[in-house]
Amino acid sequence: MAVSGSNDILKSIARPLRLTHFGLWAERLTRAFWPLWTLVLSVLALLAFGIQDHVSLDLVWGGAAITLILAVLALGLGLRAFRAPTRAEALVRLDSRLPGNPIATLADVQAIGASDPASLAVWRAHQARMAARAAHARAVEPDLRLSSRDPFALRYVALTAFVMALMFGSLWRVTSVAALAPSAAGSLAAGPTWEGWAQPPTYTGKPTLYLNDVTAEAVEVPVGTRMQFRLYGEVGALTLTETVSGTDAALVDAAQSVARDFVLNTSGTVTINGPGGRSWAFTAKPDIAPTISTEGEIGREADGRFRQGFATSDDYGVVQGQVSIALDLSGIDRRFGLSAEPEPRDPVVLDLPMPVTGNRAAFSETLIDDLSQHPFANLPVVMSFSATDAAGQVGQAAPLTVTLPGKRFFDPLAAALIEMRRDLLWTRENAPRSAQVLRAVTHQPEGFIRNQRAYLRLRVVMRQLDVGKASLTPDVRDDIAEELWQIALLVEEGDLASAMERLRRAQDRLDEAIRNGASPEEIDQLMQEMRQALADYMQQLAEEAERNPDSQLSQNMEGMEMSGDQLQEMLDELQRLMEEGRMAEAQELMEMLRQLMENMQVTQGQGQGQGQGQGNQAMRELGETLRDQQGLSDDAFRDLQDGQPGGEQEGQEGEGQGGEGLAQRQQELRDRLGQLGRGQLPGEGSERGDAGRQQMDRAGRAMRDAEDALRRGDLPGALDRQAEAMEALREGMRNFGEALAENQREQQNGADQGDAFGRADPNSQRDPLGREPGDSARIGSDRNMLQGEDVYRRAQDLLDEIRRRTGDQQRPEAERDYLRRLLDMF
Repeated sequence: MAVSGSNDILKSIARPLRLTHFGLWAERLTRAFWPLWTLVLSVLALLAFGIQDHVSLDLVWGGAAITLILAVLALGLGLRAFRAPTRAEALVRLDSRLPGNPIATLADVQAIGASDPASLAVWRAHQARMAARAAHARAVEPDLRLSSRDPFALRYVALTAFVMALMFGSLWRVTSVAALAPSAAGSLAAGPTWEGWAQPPTYTGKPTLYLNDVTAEAVEVPVGTRMQFRLYGEVGALTLTETVSGTDAALVDAAQSVARDFVLNTSGTVTINGPGGRSWAFTAKPDIAPTISTEGEIGREADGRFRQGFATSDDYGVVQGQVSIALDLSGIDRRFGLSAEPEPRDPVVLDLPMPVTGNRAAFSETLIDDLSQHPFANLPVVMSFSATDAAGQVGQAAPLTVTLPGKRFFDPLAAALIEMRRDLLWTRENAPRSAQVLRAVTHQPEGFIRNQRAYLRLRVVMRQLDVGKASLTPDVRDDIAEELWQIALLVEEGDLASAMERLRRAQDRLDEAIRNGASPEEIDQLMQEMRQALADYMQQLAEEAERNPDSQLSQNMEGMEMSGDQLQEMLDELQRLMEEGRMAEAQELMEMLRQLMENMQVTQGQGQGQGQGQGNQAMRELGETLRDQQGLSDDAFRDLQDGQPGGEQEGQEGEGQGGEGLAQRQQELRDRLGQLGRGQLPGEGSERGDAGRQQMDRAGRAMRDAEDALRRGDLPGALDRQAEAMEALREGMRNFGEALAENQREQQNGADQGDAFGRADPNSQRDPLGREPGDSARIGSDRNMLQGEDVYRRAQDLLDEIRRRTGDQQRPEAERDYLRRLLDMF
C-alpha cells in the first residue's frame, strides 16, 4: 500500500480521526491502569470514613506500606502493558468501520492498466465512490469494557465506596493521616485537629450542623440532638468537656478521649480544650407535647356508623392518634336487663385517621367508624382522644361523654331483638330473662312476625338459650348475639317482593323514626326509601291499569284527582316539616298519607281474598290449611328441640287428633290440599288463577317431601320443606285473591265506583255513602278544592273539624256515625 494518500480526504476526516485517536488513548489507559485507580479509590473511601481513627497506629502504618507496594506494582504492570496509540492506528480503526475500507483504497495506486483509458476510467470511478464513503466517516467509540479483565467487578465496588464516602463521610479525615507521622507533631495546629457535628432528630427536619464551620458561639438546637466529636493527634493533646448531656464527666474513660458521642438533653456548654480549641453555648429547644381536642358533636350516619371531628397540633408533627371508648356506668339507666352488674369489658381503642400527605403539625380530621354491633352501642360512653409525636410525648383531650351511636331499628320486633342482644352482651346472667322475653314476643306470631325465616331462626336461638342459659360460655353467647343481629336485620329490612309491602314497611319505619326522634341523616335515608317505594307502587298501579284497560283500577286511575307528582309534593312537605322540627305536624301529615295509601290499596284490590260462593269458601279453607301447616311446623320444631325423632312419636302434646304422628298429620294436610285443588278455586283460566294453581302444586310437592322426611326422622329437612310449603300457600292465596278481585271488578264493570282514593266519582254528585244530595243548598262547585299553596293545611283543618264534630255529644248519633265512617275512609 502506498503512503501517498489524498490530502483532501484526510482533511475531511480530521475530526472523526482525532476523536478516534483520543478513544484509543482512553481505551489503553483504562485497560492498563484500572487496578491502580481501583486501589486509589478504595483507600480514599476508607480514609474518608475515618478508619484510621478506629485502629491502632501500627496497623495504620502497616496498611499504608501494603497499599504503597500494591500501588507501585499496579503502576509498573500498567506501564509495561501500556502502548501509546499512533495516528496510523487510529486511521486503520476508522477505516475498518467503513464498508469497503475506502481510506485504504484512496491511498492505493493503479498497478496495471494505467495506460488503458477504459481501465483508468473504471479506477477513477471506483476511487470517487470510495471518497464519497470516506466523507461520511464517524468517530469510532473506544472499547472500555473490562469484564474479561475484572470478573469480580472490583472497580465498581471501589467507585461505589468512594461515592458513599463523598456523601456520608468527610474528605477532611484523609488529611489526618499526615498527623500520624512522627515528624508532624509541630504541624498539628496548621490543619483541622478536631471535627464536630450536631445532628438534630430526624423528625424535626433540621439539617446537620458541621461545627467546624459554625462561627457563632451561641447555638440553638432541639433537645435530643446527637453531638459527635473527633479529636485527632496525640491522645490527651485535645480534651472535651460538656454540660449538655447530663452525665458525669468523671465517667468519661480514656477510650472516649479521641471520639465523643452524646445526646444534648439540656442547655449548657461544650468546650474543646487545647491548641485550636473552641467553645459553644448550646440552647436546648424543648419538644412541646402535642395537643388534641374534639370538634363538634358526635354524629350518626344512616347505616349506624358514627363520626366525630377532632383537631390536633404539634411543633414538629403528630405521628399517630388514638381514641379509647370506655363504658360510662354512671350515666346508664340501670333498669331491666341493665340492672345486673356488667361483665368486665376492655375499652375500645381506635386509631385516628392521619393525613396521608401534607404537614402534620396542625390538622383537623373526622373519625368515622362502625361500632353498631359492639356491646357499647347506644349506651353512654367516655371517649378519650390522645395524640403522640415522634418524640413519644402524648397529648390528651378532655374526656368526651356521649351516647355511642349505633344502628337504629324502627321495627318494634327488631328493636326488641336488639335489646335482648344488648342484655346478653351486658352479662350472661341475663340469659334466662332474655329467653323468657323472647318466648313472650313469639307467643302469637300471626300478624306480628311477618318473615317466616326470621321466625324459624328465632326459635332456634330460643332453644339455644333454654339449653345453655345455666352455663352459657362467652363463645356461645357471642354466636347467639350475632344471630340475633342477623334476625333483627331480616325483620327490619326484610326481603319484600311486593311494592305495597315495601311501601308499608317504609311508612312504618318513617313513622317510628318521627316518634323516636331519629337523626336527620336517618330520616333522610328513610324518606328516600319511602319515595322509592311510593314510586315503585305508583308504577305498579300504572302498569296494572295499562294491562287491563277495562278494569275498575284503570277507570280509577283515569279519574284520579291526585297525581304521582302531587304525592311527591306531599312527601316534600313532610320532609320540610321534619327539617323545621315541626314533628307533630309531620306525624299528622304522615298519618294522612298512610290513610291515603290504605284507601288506594282497598280500591286497587277491592275484594281481594273476599270472593263469593265457592271461591270464598275455597279461600277460607286454604287459610285453615295454612294455619294447620304452621301448627304442624311448630310441633315438629318443638320435637327437634326436645331431641325426639319425628315420625314415630304419638300422643305428644301438639299432635293431631287421635294421637297420630307428625307424618300422618302431614299426609292429611296434603290430602286436604289435593281436594281443594280438585275443587272450585278462583280465577280458573286466568293468569292469576293459573299461577295460584302452580303454587298449590308446589306446596303439595313440598308437603310430600316433608312427610317423607318425617318418616325418616329427618326433622331439620322436614322443617325446610314445611317452610317451602307455607311460602307456596301464601303466594297461591295472594294469586287467588287477585284473581277473585278481578272477577269481582268484571262483574261490577259499569257500576258507579269511587276513585282510587275512596272518593266519589268527580263526575257524580253522590256522597261517599252513595246517596244523591240535593242541589238546593249547593253554592258553587267542589271541583278542584285541593288547589293552592296551603293544600295540606286546608286538608288538615277539614280533618280536625270532622274529628271535632265526631266528638260532639250534642250531635245526632246518625250524623256522628256518618262522620266516623268518613274518618275511617280518609
